[in-house]
Amino acid sequence: MLPTRNPKVIFKSLAKGGVLYDASDEVYFGLNPVGVRIWELLPPVTERLEEVCLVLGREYPDVAPDVLRADVVELLEDLARMGLVQPRGAGATRVS
Repeated sequence: MLPTRNPKVIFKSLAKGGVLYDASDEVYFGLNPVGVRIWELLPPVTERLEEVCLVLGREYPDVAPDVLRADVVELLEDLARMGLVQPRGAGATRVS
């Protein structure tokens, strides 16, 4: 399952990406356009990592599927580490 957006996080779209801000922890996190798209695809838009990768694969056909998946996982892990997303369901610890 994909993590969900932390409801405390504010998202602001910018001309060349976006920024996430968590006022409670004073955390800023910049996103490039692909990162913004991943943020937009988090639940409830998609439910599983595979769905996100399929959508991105159609939008970025020149990127190898294994590279795309690794990049999505890396971003989600970074967001989770910073508390910008939160796991869904009891005991969820990994992006899958």
